[in-house]
Amino acid sequence: MRRCWLVSVFLLLLSALACATPQSPGGSAAVASPERVGMSSERLARLTARMQEFEKDERISGVVTLVSRRGYVVHADALGFQDVERQTPMRRDTLFRIASMTKPITSVAVLMLVEDGKLDLGESIEPWLPELASPRVLRDPAGSLARTTPSPRSITVRDLLTHRSGLAYAFTSTGPLSKALTGAGLLGSSSTISPDEWMKRLGRLPLAYAPGTRWHYSLSTDVLGVLVERASRMPFPEFLQTRLFEPLGMHDTGFAVPAEKLDRLATLYALDPKSGKLVVTDRPPESTFAKPPAFASGGGGLVSTADDYARFGRMLLGKGALDGVRILSPRMVERMTTNHLTEEQRKVPFLGMDFWAGQGFGLGVSVVDDPTRAIGSELVSKGTHGWGGAHGTWYFVDPEKELVAVMMIQLTGGGQTVPMIPACEGAIYQAIED
Repeated sequence: MRRCWLVSVFLLLLSALACATPQSPGGSAAVASPERVGMSSERLARLTARMQEFEKDERISGVVTLVSRRGYVVHADALGFQDVERQTPMRRDTLFRIASMTKPITSVAVLMLVEDGKLDLGESIEPWLPELASPRVLRDPAGSLARTTPSPRSITVRDLLTHRSGLAYAFTSTGPLSKALTGAGLLGSSSTISPDEWMKRLGRLPLAYAPGTRWHYSLSTDVLGVLVERASRMPFPEFLQTRLFEPLGMHDTGFAVPAEKLDRLATLYALDPKSGKLVVTDRPPESTFAKPPAFASGGGGLVSTADDYARFGRMLLGKGALDGVRILSPRMVERMTTNHLTEEQRKVPFLGMDFWAGQGFGLGVSVVDDPTRAIGSELVSKGTHGWGGAHGTWYFVDPEKELVAVMMIQLTGGGQTVPMIPACEGAIYQAIED
């Protein structure tokens, strides 16, 4: 789910930086004038103007946008407030709950273990996750949990990565299955039980669909987080910290916010359905992110910044490497960012729209294969990949244009991300001059 606010962190146009090379892990990316990398300063200013349209009429509290091209940051804006009532300005280093933007990170962790020889994409997950052994499949996805048939095969690692495991979310299923998922506390990032108990409860429920047959947004990536923990014999948060975040210099990314950083955590809002006003749903210092969770959700539990996530995006743009640190092989990144869905699977609507008209899904990310039909701006390139989160965060990587972009807001639902994505995306692409 792809796509991008009056404190503007204006670009430093020093000639020394214009000639600099990207910094090593631990520091922010080098800054360059847009013209240095084939973009227009004047046109990039339109991105700020477009985001201000959303911030000024209080449809959102604030926004951070960051654009990097050819390894250099050419745009970084922080508009509005990270807390409206307290009038705390949004900052470039504001921390955001990135929700489902956690999924590409978890997917990369799994692919690292594939390259370590600990996992294989086509293998059954049952040796590592016996709770999901010999699954049963609902005869009717919305019907009785008692009416099931044996699954024709086991769930594979690839099934989980591509959301074709047959699992579901409570909000992407209906009837008894949806109620059972909620009743069992199987709520992804808001789950409050241990990983082992979580898997035990999940294993008691049938699948909505047979593995491999249908793309269905689900708890698959949460299961992958547990898989990483068991296959690596390391707590999932520790694996991400030592194998991914520290090597990439993503020092503000994690499942909890330390006390000394809580003043940087944005307040989370939702829209009141009656008044249309912003209402607080999570705020520091009482935030649920103030302490480590019982369940580190691989599907939606991380907090991060625009700069940190841009480093992750630049690693993927660099075919698995950033600043001399290799995370994945180029071939694995190619496989990750290639569509794995069949034409039949792409006919199934998602989020009430024809989501797959111009794009498919790889190993944890959406992938554009027809820009004229894809969600968002028609100016994106073929091969652009990325994903978004339920609180309005979004990113994309465009290998053809050597581009990484991140947009961060903190609004659960409300539909604001839908028009913001093409507005952000369009302004970025209109600024490219070569």
